[in-house]
Amino acid sequence: MPRTHEEMALTAELVALVERIEPDPGPRPGSHEPSDAEFAAMTRDVLAGAPGDDLWLFAYGSLIWKPDFDFVEYQRATATGWHRAFCMTITRWRGTREVPALMMALDRGGSCTGVAYRLPRGDRHGQIERLLRRETDDIPPTNVPRWLNIAAAGKPVRALAFVASQQGLSYAGRQSHEEVAAVIARAAGHWGSAAQYLHRTVAMLEEHGIRDRNLWVLQKLVAEEIRRNHRRVG
Repeated sequence: MPRTHEEMALTAELVALVERIEPDPGPRPGSHEPSDAEFAAMTRDVLAGAPGDDLWLFAYGSLIWKPDFDFVEYQRATATGWHRAFCMTITRWRGTREVPALMMALDRGGSCTGVAYRLPRGDRHGQIERLLRRETDDIPPTNVPRWLNIAAAGKPVRALAFVASQQGLSYAGRQSHEEVAAVIARAAGHWGSAAQYLHRTVAMLEEHGIRDRNLWVLQKLVAEEIRRNHRRVG
């Protein structure tokens, strides 16, 4: 018999229960937003390591469901030696200083299946700087650009990805699914809730035929946590 497709437990209705917009508190003490000069220097550094004429980007989270960049093709791809993890503590974007959130990045170990995008050949500097402006957290950064060896459509490709620096100020390390779910079910910032971010990521991965085992467990736990918290409030 064909296997019945399992629906997500974290529904849009549950996300709506915790969805809110909070004021942006700005960079936390001891950090600052990158200046135009810093972004320009970061872009030059990234391009200095670019392989060949084609620029590939490995997307594993929000860059899949909200790309904000032009591309000429995309392929399902796998990065070995890295895995998705909510391993960065953030106090803005989808959290606040009072209720910090956890942000997903690539952390070391395991493997990650995502989507590789080939970018247009024109305006390499502009394309990379736009990505850096979107993905870089405060200076000093914890979410950092890195060229990775990935497999796209069964072929080796050198692609740019954003990974967690374990020396970064925001690096949270490994936590249990239950600990992460408790944070995601509560946190929100000026970009919306952490639950919305998780919901959109899992839903888009499903559309691409990708089921991340850890995220699938996590979305179930977040759904349970929201239901439990909502009953308490009600």
